[in-house]
Amino acid sequence: MEKIDIEKIKKKKTTKELLEFGIINVDKPSGPTSFDVSEFVMKSLGLRKTSHFGTLDPKVTGVLPVALNRACKLTGFFLGEDKEYIGIMRIHEDISLEELKEAINEKFLGKITQLPPVKSRVARIQREREIKKFDILEKDGQNYLFHVECQGGTYIRKLIHDLGENLGIGAHMLELRRIRAGIFIEEKSHTLYEIEEAMKDEKKLREMIIPGEIVSELYPVVQIKKDEVEKILRGQPIYLENLKEKSNFNKGTKISVFCDDRFIGVYMILLESRIFAKPEFVLQPIGK
Repeated sequence: MEKIDIEKIKKKKTTKELLEFGIINVDKPSGPTSFDVSEFVMKSLGLRKTSHFGTLDPKVTGVLPVALNRACKLTGFFLGEDKEYIGIMRIHEDISLEELKEAINEKFLGKITQLPPVKSRVARIQREREIKKFDILEKDGQNYLFHVECQGGTYIRKLIHDLGENLGIGAHMLELRRIRAGIFIEEKSHTLYEIEEAMKDEKKLREMIIPGEIVSELYPVVQIKKDEVEKILRGQPIYLENLKEKSNFNKGTKISVFCDDRFIGVYMILLESRIFAKPEFVLQPIGK
């Protein structure tokens, strides 16, 4: 499978171009809402708009990718990606580590169903989510340090509450930090202070910005012929004859479309008659 050289693309772009179609991986502090953080980035960098990839509760810290200007259109393509958290939960009565791990392995690993919290903005209907990892790392009295890897859209606070109910003794979350959101990791995140300081140092600012073309790490790359680009940017679907090489992807697959290292957009494969794929997002040239 072809891989796009994101660093090569980044080096070729001006800082203005990076700000126009880029992402900053923010290390959200405790206190502000995710919207507050997104607004802070917008105002600090003098942008038209920003959008975050997945809400964190005000008290929750950690990885919060924020899209810049036209990269906001990519938000929906990143939201469902897996997340990882480190947190502390309090079990309301004493319980052995073995009993706790047994309850987790029996009911809180693999596919689970969750009813979103009362205060959530989504409809309160049962949703299936996958818990890929739920490890207990340390015990300190009735407090437990845990590590969870889960499907996007999982409510960790609710997961802990449901675990406490299942045990019959109650539990609640004390602290939570997101250490990964899809391809965005804690080690490569930046504090609000660092973002503010980067405004005085263009080199630091450039280092922080991830080109929007990083979406190609989520959806496989398909290349189109150079002489077809203008027609496709004007809204024409991608026909089989527009492809540089024959594709083996199945109908319904989302793909990242490029012409060499120029990003065209995200498309859905149709395979209907001559039509290979239809657009879900097209990155139009500025000024057109």
